[in-house]
Amino acid sequence: MTDQPAETEGFVLNQTMIRIKDPVRSLDFYQQVLGMALYQRVDFAEMAFSLYFLGYPSNHPGQALPEDPVARSEFTFQQSALLELTHNWGTENDDSFEGYHDGNTDPRGFGHIGITVPDVDAACERFEQLGVEFVKRPQDGSMKGLAFIKDPDGYWIEILNAASITALIGEHGNSSH
Repeated sequence: MTDQPAETEGFVLNQTMIRIKDPVRSLDFYQQVLGMALYQRVDFAEMAFSLYFLGYPSNHPGQALPEDPVARSEFTFQQSALLELTHNWGTENDDSFEGYHDGNTDPRGFGHIGITVPDVDAACERFEQLGVEFVKRPQDGSMKGLAFIKDPDGYWIEILNAASITALIGEHGNSSH
């Protein structure tokens, strides 16, 4: 199926980290707006920061997250595609702190995370009702059927449907690479 070196068997893309200003706002957004579960919170008091690992427990439907801290940590770091939010303590109360670079203005770098949903239009209607900021609505631009929203720190989140994006890619390019 792939040309993956045998030595990398068992490797898992576990997390993508982004920095956040206010964990209360960000956790509310990712848990209540996007429906992610908080897998684990880790505080590093001596270095004044916290890590929050969030994701969708679809690989383990109906399975509760382990209560035991060691088992929960091991479970967390075996998952694929988690979002790690890093909060440097104090930024939420610092009026002079302007936030982090979202990667979508010059100099460009990080672009977005992507969330696959069953129905992009229905998801976007809900986001609209919740007052979520849009970068692109599903019918805007040349790439119809997908949207981009912003989280509380301005990071872009692509909202897409697997069947729709597959059809779009099929129309515009070779996806065999």
